[in-house]
Amino acid sequence: MTSRERVCAAINHQEVDKIPLDLGSTLVTGIHISSLHKLEVALGLIKPDEPVKLIDPFQMLGEVDNKLREALGIDTIPLLPKTNFFGFENTNWKKWTFFDGTPVLVPEKFNTELSPERYIYQYPQGDRSVTPSAKMPEGGFYHDAIIRQKPILDEKLKVEDQIEEYKIFTDEELFYYEDESKRLYEETDYAIVSGGVPGINIGDIAFIPGPSLKDPKGIRDVEEWYISLLTRKNFIKEVFSRMIEIGLENLKLFHEAVGERIQVIMVSGTDFGSQNGPFISKELYRELFKPFHKKVNEWIHQNTSWKTFIHTCGSVYELLPDIKEAGFDILNPIQISAAKMDPENLQKNFGDKFTFWGGGVNTQSTLPFGKPEKVKEEVKRLISIFKSTKGFVFAAVHNIQANIPVENMLALFNAFNECR
Repeated sequence: MTSRERVCAAINHQEVDKIPLDLGSTLVTGIHISSLHKLEVALGLIKPDEPVKLIDPFQMLGEVDNKLREALGIDTIPLLPKTNFFGFENTNWKKWTFFDGTPVLVPEKFNTELSPERYIYQYPQGDRSVTPSAKMPEGGFYHDAIIRQKPILDEKLKVEDQIEEYKIFTDEELFYYEDESKRLYEETDYAIVSGGVPGINIGDIAFIPGPSLKDPKGIRDVEEWYISLLTRKNFIKEVFSRMIEIGLENLKLFHEAVGERIQVIMVSGTDFGSQNGPFISKELYRELFKPFHKKVNEWIHQNTSWKTFIHTCGSVYELLPDIKEAGFDILNPIQISAAKMDPENLQKNFGDKFTFWGGGVNTQSTLPFGKPEKVKEEVKRLISIFKSTKGFVFAAVHNIQANIPVENMLALFNAFNECR
């Protein structure tokens, strides 16, 4: 099988010649820039002084290139948007040395200058004349969103303010997606994964503070947003309703541009689980989120061959029947370390309902803190459980983070290739 055929078979619960592998096709199955560099050096793909590219400046994720895909046997590739999390393009690369010494190439508008308080600030759309929207401390590994919440007057809340960042695709963007999807489809045999379109990813907390907006209005405080799911329920419904109108129009335009060249589209990145249980009740999911998820998934299934991908961290076992009824095909990241997310139980009760995309190794404890032998043992055990579903794409639980011993990363991929 080609990589594309292999992933297509897996997401349709058909026999595969070997288990598909994903690394870097989404911003939730990626790898931190410093870990990426260590891995590529260890594999002999680059020299220690050669830089790697930063493609997600918020989580500090590096670019998984074709050299690494070939070396590890990766089966996926992303169809990236024109702009990143902060609203500027990944273009005009410049050299920078990360705090831990990693040589990096960052986009021109990525700010590398330390402030007097010893922070690196990032600015919406790269505009340093406005208030920054994120910061990373000297010696840190990730950016934290800066909350720029203005006083909230309920009578003055406007749906338009809350969805300012969600626009209908421009012709320029659509031409880009058409050309890029053709290039990826014709020049590679990887399965192509889209991160989604503006308007369909309702309630994703990473975007609530408005990191790409110069002057965010509405509810832009994380805590206030979660509270508002109950205290301002009608307003949230209006926000989601308008977002989905935009999202469905964008899906139509996006489909006209890329056709059936992509295989998977990410519909939701909203985390519904904490470590010990769901963030929200089943009743609230059914009232606020499920109807809108269903609309999007139904449109995709009625008009395309794409499979729909939901990323939700934490303990979401109790929500899985509703998530399936909402029409999702692929479940990620399979956080096996969370309450009730036992791999055997998931496989038994939901293995025929979802494609499990992830769950390949515990990134909270085993990968960062275990010995290589423990990593190998866990990878092999999890593969033996999940492969019986047929619908399984191997990936770590969420991104491979910073400070992972290179021996553990090598153990991860060696063990996978031994029994994939």
